[in-house]
Amino acid sequence: MAFLGRALSTNASSRLFRSLSAPLGPNILPSGQPRSTPLGPHHWDHTTVVPSAAMSLQPSTTGCVEATQPQQQQPGSTQQPLPHIPEVHNRELAPALEQLLGPLNSTPLLPPPKPVVIIISGPSGVGKDAVVQKLKEARGDLYFVVTATSRPRRPNEVEGRDYFFVDRPKFEGWIKDDMLLEHANVYGDYKGIPRQQVDDALKAGTDVVLRIDVQGAATVKRLMPEAITIFVTAESERSLVTRLASRRTEDMNKLALRVQTARDEISRASEFDYIVENGTGKLEKCVSQMSSIIDAEKARTARRMAPSRS
Repeated sequence: MAFLGRALSTNASSRLFRSLSAPLGPNILPSGQPRSTPLGPHHWDHTTVVPSAAMSLQPSTTGCVEATQPQQQQPGSTQQPLPHIPEVHNRELAPALEQLLGPLNSTPLLPPPKPVVIIISGPSGVGKDAVVQKLKEARGDLYFVVTATSRPRRPNEVEGRDYFFVDRPKFEGWIKDDMLLEHANVYGDYKGIPRQQVDDALKAGTDVVLRIDVQGAATVKRLMPEAITIFVTAESERSLVTRLASRRTEDMNKLALRVQTARDEISRASEFDYIVENGTGKLEKCVSQMSSIIDAEKARTARRMAPSRS
């Protein structure tokens, strides 16, 4: 039985090969011309099934593979043939390409980023000082402007690091001489940004960070529309009050004034470009988001590709 099965299989294969070659016939060439020497009925010629080297195999609609002739450029076509490119070593690639395409431009495709002003603001007690200090530790490429104030220095505050502490008459002299980029009266004390710090840093090509209140942020934004404004908020008003109370620097009346002012400032958060939450115990996350905002803003096409001003 096994021998009979193999015999039937062999006969079926023979019939399949004969059916494949049937359209041309064993004595007809692929070109349609008869052979000069006819082949016998059991002679199978490979030329009837093997495509020539100039053909390519393509799948047909029947699922079989058909041989097709390579496409030739049509007469009258405007498409120009590619020039012959000789093989070259890597060190010779640029000169070879210049022979084909002309000189290669070595000018940087991306101009250096322009310095930006970053404004960090938010309600009192939200932790702006802690955010700025942590950002300063993480980003040595930024210049942090030191704000001037007429209020008394608190414990652990350092002159020239946290603020420039000046008396009221001196501060008012700075206002008169237009030495401040912006200034405001906050809870009965002056605060302001020395103009010279900002101008010098920008001329040196350094990004500038300003830590100012909401009122001052609005003033600087009007003067510098391209400045990046970031509003820092707490997770809730109750959390904000807890932070203010933990300072133990104000009595109940002053604390109530700060909370009311914070409410007014939070209502203006929509005026800022970005808002970041400084949640309790999540200072590093807040600073990481802020750093990402700065990097993304500096990579914006409008900032990198904008024409330089004269």
